[in-house]
Amino acid sequence: MTDLTTTTDIRLVVLDMAGTTVADGGLVERAFATAAAELGVEPGSADHADKLAYVRATMGESKISVFRHLFGAEDLAQRANAAFEEAYGGLVDGGLVAPVPGAREAIEELRADGRTVVLTTGFARVTQDAILDALGWRDLVPLTLCPADAGGRGRPYPDMVLEAFVRTKAADGVHQTAVVGDTSYDVLSGVRAGAGVVAGVLTGAHGARDLHDAGATDVLGSVADLPALLRGAD
Repeated sequence: MTDLTTTTDIRLVVLDMAGTTVADGGLVERAFATAAAELGVEPGSADHADKLAYVRATMGESKISVFRHLFGAEDLAQRANAAFEEAYGGLVDGGLVAPVPGAREAIEELRADGRTVVLTTGFARVTQDAILDALGWRDLVPLTLCPADAGGRGRPYPDMVLEAFVRTKAADGVHQTAVVGDTSYDVLSGVRAGAGVVAGVLTGAHGARDLHDAGATDVLGSVADLPALLRGAD
């Protein structure tokens, strides 16, 4: 558990989207099935099962990085990623995403408390924008980032967290930053960035043990619990 002095000194909050602030009901796996089919991976095959297991294990990582691992050749990875983003975007446009309960209110509370909030994702910009539009969140925060905005490297690298720190100028040092996400890769990105608070939430892909093992300072039921943590409430 983070100490009181650290939590109350947080000035910048970097939040993941899918699984943390956005409930997508397993759309990543549905979109992966479309991408896999595009590259000839037979549904129900051992190859499909192995690849799906890797997708689940690496939730939070930049999607193009996942496809590079799965398919090797860059042209195949790009084809798979394009099919994935198109499929996911179509599901989003179909109304199949919603805020995690209390997420919008938590973001508004954080901002009312004087903290700067940034939303990050492992998706491409076009997909991130589709989610923001579907939820009516375009003006909810001052900055949103995807891997391309931070030089192309997504999680578990710290680049998006550090990009948020540099762009917003909200904090005097990285120790005044909180990073929050539902996957071990979210947590690793925060640890590697030197964030003062690195909180896992239990509304997405990974459980408490995985989050703690990755280095989470705190594990919360959901992002709705974050404002109280940062205020130092019991």
